[in-house]
Amino acid sequence: MKSKIRIKQPRRGGLRRDLGQIMKCLCTGEQLRKVDEMIPSSESLAAKDYSLSGYSSKIGVPEKKPDTRNIEEAELSLRESSSLNYEEARALLGRIEYQKGNIEAALHVFEGIDIAAISPKMKLTLSKRVDRRKRRSHDYAPPPMSIHAVSLLLEAIFLKAKSLQHLQRFREAAQSCTVILDIVESSLPEGLPENFGADCKLQETLIKAVELLPELWKFGDSPHEAILSYRRALLHQWNLDAETTARIQKQFAIFLLYCGGEASPPNLRCQIDSSFVPRNNIEEAILLLMILLRKVSLKRIEWDPSILDHLSFALSMSGDLRALANQIEELLPGVISRKERYNFLALCYYGAGEDLVALNLLRKLLQSNEDPHCVPALLMASRICGGKPNLAEEGIKFAHRALESLDEECSELEGTGNLLLGVARSTHSNSALSDSERVSRQSEALQALERAWKITSMKDPNILYYLCLENAEQRKLEAALYYAKYLLKLEGGSNIKGWLLLARILSAQKRFVDGEIVLNAALDQTGKWDQGELLRTKAKLQIAQGQLKSAIETYSQLLAVLQVQSKSFGSGKRLHKDHSSRSFEQEIWHDLAYLYISLSQYQDAEVCLSKSKAINSYSAIRSHATGVLYEGKGLLKEALKAYWNALGMDPNHALSLISAAVVLRQLGGQSDAVVKSLLMNALRVDRMNPSAWYTLGLLHKDEDSPSSLCEAAQCFEAAVILEESAPVEPFR
Repeated sequence: MKSKIRIKQPRRGGLRRDLGQIMKCLCTGEQLRKVDEMIPSSESLAAKDYSLSGYSSKIGVPEKKPDTRNIEEAELSLRESSSLNYEEARALLGRIEYQKGNIEAALHVFEGIDIAAISPKMKLTLSKRVDRRKRRSHDYAPPPMSIHAVSLLLEAIFLKAKSLQHLQRFREAAQSCTVILDIVESSLPEGLPENFGADCKLQETLIKAVELLPELWKFGDSPHEAILSYRRALLHQWNLDAETTARIQKQFAIFLLYCGGEASPPNLRCQIDSSFVPRNNIEEAILLLMILLRKVSLKRIEWDPSILDHLSFALSMSGDLRALANQIEELLPGVISRKERYNFLALCYYGAGEDLVALNLLRKLLQSNEDPHCVPALLMASRICGGKPNLAEEGIKFAHRALESLDEECSELEGTGNLLLGVARSTHSNSALSDSERVSRQSEALQALERAWKITSMKDPNILYYLCLENAEQRKLEAALYYAKYLLKLEGGSNIKGWLLLARILSAQKRFVDGEIVLNAALDQTGKWDQGELLRTKAKLQIAQGQLKSAIETYSQLLAVLQVQSKSFGSGKRLHKDHSSRSFEQEIWHDLAYLYISLSQYQDAEVCLSKSKAINSYSAIRSHATGVLYEGKGLLKEALKAYWNALGMDPNHALSLISAAVVLRQLGGQSDAVVKSLLMNALRVDRMNPSAWYTLGLLHKDEDSPSSLCEAAQCFEAAVILEESAPVEPFR
């Protein structure tokens, strides 16, 4: 039996002296010994007791002045109960050893505390204290322990966990820390009342334990337990202050984002109907980070820039940058600067596909009264404008401004500036009114791209890709083939775009077998989910070789992959928007429809078009395919109506412009000017389309005049040249 030390008449002034005597009398689980057997006061009993086991109690840490708060806790416990039992004395002694830096000795003392024996008393004490506060009555049975004794023992358990942590025994430390939370949670299932334990260190110890437990499980390589501990910390009422709660939420979000595992969805005890429950790590992390941003907006916590950094990553991974833009817009003025806000929002809207919104924000940022020489903003503005024919000229100006704003020599930024300049010039060349102007702009585009390639020491695969692409579009196929092979070697075959471009260049050279070999090699090195574009190009190469049944099988394989992919990602684990995959699936149904029409299998083509309509009824390509179907059946008027519908959706749809012109020639009754206008519009959109040149040649030939026959010959010649170098798919 562990004996207790009774103090018959506790005196206010003598408590500290009595406590010192008690500490001297404490031994390791034995009855009290005689005073003359005690160790000298210069060395603690714990140190002696631990050294008897053959261990050292010091770890080379300078001794710290003991925290007098522990003495005060002990004094208060003595006042309330007139006794200091064995466990409480050990708790106090271990605390002093811990403060001195005697970690192993402190741990040895703490391990002598019988936690299983004292836990029921601690739980009963805590629950009775709450009942007393609720009833506000003095008619109750006294608790088995004082609240200060409970506080002292809980702190001892916490320091035991800290000692184990110091010795890198993380799992044991976590288990010890869990005991604290179990005691408090089981005795106070509804949570801690406000100001509970304010007159002692209980609340402080509890907060430290709640925050430490997930970290211990992380260090102990137990991610599942760490996640459960984080959720427990946030879902139970621990009376955490706002800063501590925010710190736990942030650390939990970071762990969810970067732990490398997938947590099971939270099982919430209390949940409002139709409330959002995160289905995976990314969603749960986003929810936590958005809560933190809301707290910043409400001025409950201080602004932390890393919150926005982690949220940007999470929403980028989920493909929902529009939501990130909403969060940034909700931040109060002054949290981030106006320039940062413009820049952040422009990136978000650009990533969300809202290019014009992003461009308008960048224009505001680049005004003379803001930051007209911001190189990243200038480069992004040039990138947005460079891909749009109506904005290409502005993109050229932005690129020039970016190059002029480079203060220091930076080959990467200079190379990027020249790359964007080349891309913008290439796009701008498509709107040239004359052939000489177009050739001049194309030449300038190539020069800018070659300059970018040299500036970056021929090591930037992105620049090389656009250089190869520009040569291919200008039908400089040998140069394009050289750069495509170089690109494949530079990237080690890791980028699907390089494989596709090489296969398309080979198809333009009518080397269909070689192109298919390239695609088969790419398919062998690519995961199932990334094979879509490769399989589609392979099917078109098979069509070009007349292997129509093989092409149908390839398309069927592709559709099967897409179907499995949509089912696999249907549980909410998908990281990117579903819109792009659905659009791609619709394009596959269109390809199959055209293929079945060429085989006169009109019923199968109609099935394909119905599948396309189920995905998106508003599609110019689907209307064009419907027109081709009617045309194949000999229903020219219905076909023409379908082409007009397509042009109503997209006035610049080149295929519909050409097909409408062809049907109008066949039906007659329309002036040649209307047909010619359609063809000229088609060439304005796609100047490299051989079918447009051929149809225009037929129109000039029908006029049967010397000048028109000469123009017809030129059109036929252009059609032949373009047909001989046309890829199975557009290069870009």
